[in-house]
Amino acid sequence: MSKYSGVAHYQDFTELEKILSSSSSQYNMEKIRSAYYFAEKAHGDQRRVSGIPYILHPTSVACILAELGMDEDTICGALLHDVVEDTEVGLDQIAHRFGGDVAKLIDGVTKISKIPFSTKEEQQAENIRKMLIAMADDIRVIIIKLADRLHNMRTMDCMPEQKRRDKSVENMQVFAPIAHRLGIKNIKEELEDRSLQYLDPIGYKEIEDALMLKEDERDRFIESIKEQILDKTDPAIGNIYISGRVKSINSIYRKTFMRNQTIDQIFDVFAVRVIVDTVPDCYNVLGVVHDIFKPIPNRFKDYISMPKPNMYQSLHTTVLDRNAIPFEVQIRTWEMHYTAEYGIAAHWKYKLGMGGNAKGEVSVKNNIERVKKMILDQLEAEDATDIARNIRNDFAENDVYVFTPKGDVMNLPRGSTPIDLAYLIHTQVGHRMVGAKINGKIVPIDYRLKNGDICEIITQKQEHPNRSWLDICKTASAKSKIRQWFKHEKRDENIVEGKAALEREFKRNGINLTDEEIPAFLDAINVKKQYNTVDDFYAAIGYGGVQLWKIMPRLKDEFSKTYAANLEEITIPPAPVKRTKASSGVVIEGNDDVLVKFSNCCNPLPGDEIIGYITRGYGVSIHKKSCTNVPRDVSKCEEPQRWINCYWEDEVGEAFRSTLQITANDRTGLLADVTIKLSQMHIFIHTLNSRQLKNGMAQITVTIDVMGKNHLRGVISRLSDINGIEEIKRL
Repeated sequence: MSKYSGVAHYQDFTELEKILSSSSSQYNMEKIRSAYYFAEKAHGDQRRVSGIPYILHPTSVACILAELGMDEDTICGALLHDVVEDTEVGLDQIAHRFGGDVAKLIDGVTKISKIPFSTKEEQQAENIRKMLIAMADDIRVIIIKLADRLHNMRTMDCMPEQKRRDKSVENMQVFAPIAHRLGIKNIKEELEDRSLQYLDPIGYKEIEDALMLKEDERDRFIESIKEQILDKTDPAIGNIYISGRVKSINSIYRKTFMRNQTIDQIFDVFAVRVIVDTVPDCYNVLGVVHDIFKPIPNRFKDYISMPKPNMYQSLHTTVLDRNAIPFEVQIRTWEMHYTAEYGIAAHWKYKLGMGGNAKGEVSVKNNIERVKKMILDQLEAEDATDIARNIRNDFAENDVYVFTPKGDVMNLPRGSTPIDLAYLIHTQVGHRMVGAKINGKIVPIDYRLKNGDICEIITQKQEHPNRSWLDICKTASAKSKIRQWFKHEKRDENIVEGKAALEREFKRNGINLTDEEIPAFLDAINVKKQYNTVDDFYAAIGYGGVQLWKIMPRLKDEFSKTYAANLEEITIPPAPVKRTKASSGVVIEGNDDVLVKFSNCCNPLPGDEIIGYITRGYGVSIHKKSCTNVPRDVSKCEEPQRWINCYWEDEVGEAFRSTLQITANDRTGLLADVTIKLSQMHIFIHTLNSRQLKNGMAQITVTIDVMGKNHLRGVISRLSDINGIEEIKRL
């Protein structure tokens, strides 16, 4: 039997009344009934795709929210959330009848009207941006949206297969990470499990069947564990509650199919949860558990003293019973349990009288503010398509915990660097950072932080950010603050650099426009719709707010449509020959028609600073100036006359080989995902090798053709979206 087989797909208003009446909270039932009857009349004879009366969808969403303990305005918002979009009712009518708060919630949840974007990815990303704006204003908007999405997933069987898969991918990339950060565990797990059921039905069924086979055995096992713990704890600890739980199917899937493990190799498929009244009781129970069962080394986690970012608190330990069967024990107080189950929704439970104390409510309020700040950080991304990736990075489940020298615990997304930590501490700390120490030792600024690291940020007053940091740091917050600094402090420099970059890309793509034609051309395709002037647009390119590799396909298509008819009539005079360049796209100062080859030691690309070395009989060898084989001071080396200045031609027009080293979590299908992503970008692959590393990691080395440094940066950015990728560096 499926874990969710007992979940009602549709619930009517009678069931909603039962849930609300059984709650310890006080609701204005007259207002809620009025909202229901209003919605029922407005929807009239409308039906879902399955043929079910439409009104059953909003009542089902309201039931999900009532079980979370949300307040009456949220319940009313759920009942009315589709009225404005799908009927003739206006938002002003809602505000007049049910109040401004309800109208505001509905306005936030109402689906975004379609916007003409050139790609589906951009339209989806812009919708996410608008959803986040509504979330930042009132967090209840996204809680309604999550409940709406969950009910849609419960009733998705009647939809076309591609739509089911598209919605499932959105859940995995956007909605489940948000539910995790809000701490609403039940919604997160059900969204993930139902999405997995459509994305990999065979893998889902295998795990579900394996769990069903062990169901009776599991129940007997958990009862035995409960009895042993209760026998030891009853005399000393009162009011103790013990239950069993099964890990979500998606969590098991990630550990089995993606790490090549079997269910028997996973220690925490089954767990025992112990709930007590006080924190001291938690640690007393831990002592009893370790006395009865043998603890497995390095499998103890204290989330009470170091809570997760979503406020989750518990003691976790994995132990062996007398038959050497491993299982996990989770120990928490009732207050921690409510927070673990309801997350931010617990705020309204506290507020409506469910229980808890002032300290607990303050903690939840503080977390709401933290989540709002994270949301606002996502909105700083000027390129809308970056938003979904930022959510995956910043809202992801895999956090690392590091310490400041003062002992403060800081949590960041896995893969974060000292730059991310510096900006998390304070914006000015990030701006003035010059280096970092990990556990007392100087480390590079691209060092990947690990759990338990003690990180000290080294600063100097006169320092400022470096543009290269944008490619190093992980969090949206750090990237946003770096871009903002360059945006405000280096505007003139940004304009010059941005204009030069755009002109280079125009030349490379055969777009010939005068300075007077460019503003109208950009206006025609809404590229600079959020910028007041062309200079603002150039500045955005300069400080990284606009990534040219993403918009160039659109620009090129528009140029072809607009100017193709006139191309035959235009006579372009031949450019004056000022210098001779090698066929490689490199200009050698003082030399014409020189044989050029690119050194394998550093594989220079257009955009890199380069220098030439005159070889004996093989022409000029081109190196990056930062190459280890290039002397620091050429004038003081043994044969300085053999080193010669060179630079890239404005329009190179050919591909160059570059080698990338990809480090990722080892899993089935990783190599396939990398090759598919490269194929989608039309990247030619010369060589591709992979090997297993320690700790479940894998390393892929791939040599590809790229058009230059900016093109390579775009390729790396796209590859970074692949699930499990930890690091990509150029060799």
